[in-house]
Amino acid sequence: MNSPATTAPLPLPRVARFESLAFGLFLHYGLYSQLARGEWAQLVEGISRDQAGRMRDEFTASEFNAREIARLARRAGAKYCTLTARHHDGFSLYDTRGLSDFDSMQSPARRDLIGEFVEACRAEQIVPFIYHTTLDWRWESHCCDAQKFDDYLDYLRASVEILCKNYGPLGGFWFDGNWSRKGDWKESELYSMIRRHQPEAIINDNSGLGWQWQERHPELDCMAIEQTMPKSLNWHGWKKHVAGEVCQTLNAHWGIATRDFNFLSPAQVIENLVNSRRVGANYQINFGPAGSGRIPDYERATLEIVGQWMSINGRAMYATRPAGLRCQGRDFVLEGEGKLFYFAMDLAITGHENVTVAVGATGPRSIRGLNRALRSAIWLDNGEHIHFTQARDQGYATLNLTGYPYGSHLVVRVAEIEVDPRED
Repeated sequence: MNSPATTAPLPLPRVARFESLAFGLFLHYGLYSQLARGEWAQLVEGISRDQAGRMRDEFTASEFNAREIARLARRAGAKYCTLTARHHDGFSLYDTRGLSDFDSMQSPARRDLIGEFVEACRAEQIVPFIYHTTLDWRWESHCCDAQKFDDYLDYLRASVEILCKNYGPLGGFWFDGNWSRKGDWKESELYSMIRRHQPEAIINDNSGLGWQWQERHPELDCMAIEQTMPKSLNWHGWKKHVAGEVCQTLNAHWGIATRDFNFLSPAQVIENLVNSRRVGANYQINFGPAGSGRIPDYERATLEIVGQWMSINGRAMYATRPAGLRCQGRDFVLEGEGKLFYFAMDLAITGHENVTVAVGATGPRSIRGLNRALRSAIWLDNGEHIHFTQARDQGYATLNLTGYPYGSHLVVRVAEIEVDPRED
């Protein structure tokens, strides 16, 4: 019998469902979007609380279209989407029902943007998630005295309870800010309240850029991996299986920053998405709408291209998990639906040497640790059969990989492998 220190717990059903979603969109939108200099502009530039408050009176959200956002998520191949209900400036995109006057209902927009977002996501079969800050600059929660901090935590729980009670079943909550202050955040009180109203909601916490994969509060279902690509996720010896989620920005800021030209390419997004799945983590890519709420052009175009890749290879991404097999180079294998999916990196294009870029390679690549008999292997993009050989007694198989057909380059090419079922 294995000792507890050498075993890994199985995920709870809600966690397993979340992991099967695989890919999500993240949107940072709020008063800071009007400045277009990043979501931390208020603190970095020393903008006073009163100045930030006056920005509420200019917030119209005139081009914020929740249905358009949800449709973009669906076209991108994302299964869930997260929107900032409240960020660190303390401004809420939802009706706080008298708890505060610093919300979108008290701005010229006169709209409950979270209500619109949740409804739109459901209409497009996208699971709605809610980001909610725990750090609040208006309350000075990071530096106020103990009594004010206790009052703030009461306000925080009341704020989240409004979301729990008035928007129907939510996919989960993405919290951010506990890293800003040491001490008792009364997480158990917050999380138990969520469980009463939203028992199936995923509770996710961002530990900040100093992220470490370690057990934390027992009610957490997921831990955010901010701007970092983990090499592995290991639950051996843990009391609970906690999902990992890689959260990354399309450029260097979470909120829109019009002078930030440091964008990821569609190819980089595709590689980061598959490499997240390689270790069993979800991937959530972020962009910031413009101050008006409009989706910027580059972000839209990039996600449309990622969606084209997902339309070909999505079966290999959802409800799959690492297969524990060893491959050559950067290649890896996921398993799901009773099949194996081989992810081939660094493939060459097939064509005349004068018109093809001399990068990547074709030919035999090995899989080790595979003792099930292979029945077939085909490329998902065109159905072409891949020749293979196998030495089952040695747990070894070789795929003879063909290159991209001339006129194509998928960045990562995926093969579906039929295998005999595992023996009991």
